[in-house]
Amino acid sequence: MSADESSLHARVDAEVDRGRADAVAFLREIVRVPSDTPPGDNAPHAERTAALLADLGFDVERHPVPDAAVRDAGLVSITNLIVRRRFGDGPVVALNAHGDVVPPGEGWTKPPYEAVIEDGRMYGRGVAVSKSDFATYAFALRALDAVARKQAVALRGAVELHFTYDEEFGGELGPKWLLERNLTRPDLAIGPGFSYAIVTAHNGCLQLEVTLHGRAAHAAMPQTGVDALFGAARVLDALYAQRARYASILSGVAGIDSPTINVGRIDGGTNTNVVPARVVLKLDRRMIPEEDPAQVEAELREVIQRAVESVPGLRVDIRRLLLARALVPRPGHERLAALLQAHAQRVFGEAVPVTATPLYTDARLYGEAGIPIVLYGAGPRSILEANAKRADENLALDDLVRATKVVAATLADLLRAPDVA
Repeated sequence: MSADESSLHARVDAEVDRGRADAVAFLREIVRVPSDTPPGDNAPHAERTAALLADLGFDVERHPVPDAAVRDAGLVSITNLIVRRRFGDGPVVALNAHGDVVPPGEGWTKPPYEAVIEDGRMYGRGVAVSKSDFATYAFALRALDAVARKQAVALRGAVELHFTYDEEFGGELGPKWLLERNLTRPDLAIGPGFSYAIVTAHNGCLQLEVTLHGRAAHAAMPQTGVDALFGAARVLDALYAQRARYASILSGVAGIDSPTINVGRIDGGTNTNVVPARVVLKLDRRMIPEEDPAQVEAELREVIQRAVESVPGLRVDIRRLLLARALVPRPGHERLAALLQAHAQRVFGEAVPVTATPLYTDARLYGEAGIPIVLYGAGPRSILEANAKRADENLALDDLVRATKVVAATLADLLRAPDVA
């Protein structure tokens, strides 16, 4: 690294340090606005975020998704946000994070929407996934902009912030909606992640709703009905047998192990003295990058159908709830990943691997559009450590600041004109 490059990175780091208090205050404000999905009434959070971004000096574009499309997706309101900062001709780098979160659930020892700070950590729903990266990305851009303006650093290209609100329901009305309408077309992208790894690939996800239709009967005469719950048990046995088989299928992608299946919800029955006439199962099938989603879905449907056929009189409807394809590395991501890795090691003082994750994210939607993307942002070493989607979700504020430095310095290198002194 040249002395000029070291100087540029030091200036960017210093701007991030100067903005620490503002970044923490910004994050507290957006954590304090609930954005539980479901129900998915997220336009108010977008409006508050837009106001805070405007206070930072950004021009904010609001892109409301039509009500009919939102209702069809089972949500209430969505407004996606775009901020654009052009420094000159050159590549456009998008930074995407989502503001929708799962409901808090039970077990919290601190209020989920007060953004309590204790021992250097902030607690709240969404503080780690991924409202933290609203702050990471906004203040990385703010630092870069400050260096460019104050110190006349020559940059070329542009940075865009994409803050969207449909990740928990699949992203179809978030990044995909923006991309399909040509509201943006970046050359590279960074999506939300954690600070101790750069993620370049992730699993896909298939979610199915399986409705079993039997025939109700009095519990005193169960033989006169068709027990949908008994049929559901047969289906569950078949699905769990598949899960055991999946353990022998190993991915060749570092960071990803085997396919998985989980039945996350069961609803049905009328009363204890009635043979259940209807039972609904909702299942989640994680697909490793090597798998073909169409083949996976066809196989699952066949497994379920065979199990149903073992119960005379039982009928089944299978509805796809979600198909999220795996993220696979796209040509062009290599420099982005290498810069993030180098700056993470510089800032954190330890090696930060390039790896994959068994989760699925909105990043796949950029990948499917042909845009190289990697995941990097503020957070600990794992979802488990952050308590993401569990009680007492939290974030170390030092990680927020360090990740912001990594992203800001990476942007500076990507946009740095060749003749910068």
